[in-house]
Amino acid sequence: MRVLFLAVFVILFPSVLFSQDQTQARKFTVSGFIKEEATGENSIAANVYFQKKNSEEKRKGVVTNAYGFFSITLEQGEYQMTVNYLGFIDFKQNIVLDKNIRLNVSMKEEAVLGKEVEILGEKSDENVTKSEMGVITLEIDKIKSLPSFMGETDILKTIQLLPGVQSTEGNTGFYVRGGGPDQNLVLLDEAVVYNSGHLFGFFSVFNGDAIKNVELFKGNMPAQYGGRLSSVLDVSMKEGNSKGMHAQGGIGIIASRLTIEGPIKLDTSSFLVSARRTYIDIVSKPFQKKDGAFSGSAYYFYDLNTKLNYRLSDNDRLFLSGYFGRDVFMFSNGKSNSTSSAGTFKVSMPWGNATTTLRWNHLISKKHFMNTSAIFSDYKFEFGAEQSGFSFKLMSGIRDWNFKMDFGYFPSVKHNIKYGLNYIYHTFIPNQASAKAGDVEIDLGKVPKLHAHDVAVYFGDDFDITDNIRLNAGLRYSYFMQVGPYERYVKSPITQLVTDTIFYKSGKKVADYGGFEPRTSIRYTLNKKSSVKASFSQNYQYIHLASISSVSLPTDLWIPSTSIIQPQFSTQYAMGYFRNFKDDTYETSLEVYYKDMHNMIEFKEGATPDQNVKDNVDNAFTFGKGWSYGAELFLKKRTGRFTGWIGYTLAWTHRQFDSINLGKKFPPKYDRRHDVSVALTFDYTRQWTFGSVFVFATGNAATLPVSWYFIEGQMIPEYGERNSFRMAPYHRMDVSITYTPERRRAIARQKARWEKKMKKKNIDITEQEVPRTGLRKVESSWVLSVYNVYNRKNPYFIYFENEGNILDGTLKVNAKQVSLFPVLPSITWNFKF
Repeated sequence: MRVLFLAVFVILFPSVLFSQDQTQARKFTVSGFIKEEATGENSIAANVYFQKKNSEEKRKGVVTNAYGFFSITLEQGEYQMTVNYLGFIDFKQNIVLDKNIRLNVSMKEEAVLGKEVEILGEKSDENVTKSEMGVITLEIDKIKSLPSFMGETDILKTIQLLPGVQSTEGNTGFYVRGGGPDQNLVLLDEAVVYNSGHLFGFFSVFNGDAIKNVELFKGNMPAQYGGRLSSVLDVSMKEGNSKGMHAQGGIGIIASRLTIEGPIKLDTSSFLVSARRTYIDIVSKPFQKKDGAFSGSAYYFYDLNTKLNYRLSDNDRLFLSGYFGRDVFMFSNGKSNSTSSAGTFKVSMPWGNATTTLRWNHLISKKHFMNTSAIFSDYKFEFGAEQSGFSFKLMSGIRDWNFKMDFGYFPSVKHNIKYGLNYIYHTFIPNQASAKAGDVEIDLGKVPKLHAHDVAVYFGDDFDITDNIRLNAGLRYSYFMQVGPYERYVKSPITQLVTDTIFYKSGKKVADYGGFEPRTSIRYTLNKKSSVKASFSQNYQYIHLASISSVSLPTDLWIPSTSIIQPQFSTQYAMGYFRNFKDDTYETSLEVYYKDMHNMIEFKEGATPDQNVKDNVDNAFTFGKGWSYGAELFLKKRTGRFTGWIGYTLAWTHRQFDSINLGKKFPPKYDRRHDVSVALTFDYTRQWTFGSVFVFATGNAATLPVSWYFIEGQMIPEYGERNSFRMAPYHRMDVSITYTPERRRAIARQKARWEKKMKKKNIDITEQEVPRTGLRKVESSWVLSVYNVYNRKNPYFIYFENEGNILDGTLKVNAKQVSLFPVLPSITWNFKF
């Protein structure tokens, strides 16, 4: 009942609170959508400014939302309206504001044939003026210009180059300000992606050709986001070209991709289909012997992105988007050997995500925007093995049904209000095991499904208190309830044997939690080029990722808060200094933070997921706390031929569990004192683009033996304190060269023919553009990337090997280092038409 009351209050409160603004005299509203002229796609986060004519007043502006909508209310008068959007020519128009105006703007691309138009990029002061901290938006074109692993553009690998984001080689899991990989909310068109990696984490699930925008919140996340402690990665798909049919793709060493988009009804609806697949299995098959040890073994992954949208009216629009991806790993040790009692051993291991998002955009009024979403998200992992008539299957996963309503309300130029509600029904399968010997089914207990309701309402306002002070204040209330059907196995604290079973009927409450989550950030402007900011936030996390490994693997288990597992809770404080240089060409920031985390989860020492047969998975966990603090320095050059950034992080992270490491605090594996990243792009000419990435990081923490004992002929290690050893520092450089053949001769011939034709007609061509007709052919580029260019052998893990004999005194224990990737060149051909 309290959640329902809060939901009604949140929906009605903004309109009542600001209703007086609707009747203020001499004020009018300009609203509309900003789109790309060539494709019809919405322009996300475009800047819309209004400068009053013949006035010394400071210009006023807003930023378009995720659907390209803007609304601003100003005093009556004459204004110059300016819209700028990265990669597009500024739109300027004079308007007389004496009534409410609906104005849709189409932005023209920077490239115009027949004229030397050079757009060096968006010069923005948002780094200084916005109230939010720890927010970074990445343009997909910039991501594609950086070196990539095996030629595959990777969004997650790119965000790992940002300060405050820790990473590891060969893993798309990321760690933000001391948090774990489960503490990051990863969204694709609002749907949660529970496993964001392919090939055990070496590649991400995001196909760059289908992606439009990437936004990372690593600090004080806005009130509309919740359910995680550390960060939000919000990825938006392209909508599909509503102007004409287009296709693009690429052929690389290990994978190929193809994207097709176009109008269903011109300027009204469009579609997008994007597919990608590796062909490691196809390439390696000819080299496998039919009777070889690995005959029948293979691995591949694929993914498919789809999207449809339809404009019902000027005020209504529908979007339907989907993602389906799978990794498939198969192993077989070949044909059965007649001299062996064991038959063929086979393993099959598919896993992956599936999401669907249906959205309805509705413009309630010129100041009021609504988005309603129905979302399905599913992650599933399966493992199957068979030999000599015996088979075993294991499955785990999580499935969500989600309904949400988000509102944007713009009562005046000083306020940007967001509010809404969110409901999720979770179904968890921590472990579902089955076994069969011949025709005999082996009873391994009931399927241990868990069910939960997850509800949240939120309200936030980003508003100006004075010309120098801007406050972003939000409040979120979340409520979580685990419900039946469920069986709770009660175990003896002494013998750890099950002594009783409690049965919960379907829909009956097993455990519930809830609480308020305040988020606040404030900005004080020192001058036009610099500001200071501070933020405070608290977050609850009701679902958890249990892992027996220090890296993200598909075998990790998602589990809900239960009567034993309490929700994780964090509090974060941050402060920062922000300054722009040289007409906003350079952006700099220095942020410091402190974050503490409670009710963190780990497997008990010696516990593994396969011990849950006729048991509850939460009986295998122990709980503790963590804290992290540090400083992040960021320097970014956003305009010109030479762009990129430099990031540096100085950080400390600690964990403490009563039943781990004798209760002493210890650093997690990815605690890194120093982390440096450099990402640079240089557009040498229209044909040649050079990219480079350099990273340096303090070595990972590890637990290694400190001494050895010889007992009954066995070498027994004695381990030191948890993660008390530091591996060698990690560093690597990647480079890339992109060659784009320029059709200068074709353009020149087209221009000559056009000029001759206009001359015959005595038409002045001084201010006219060369038409594009006849030049729409295949555009292509070649990308050569070199990963780990100086062949650094970075440590991945360390193992020990014995040499000699203890009896004659020649026994030696040697530590051996395993490294993953040497220098790896790759080449990719990209095309577009």
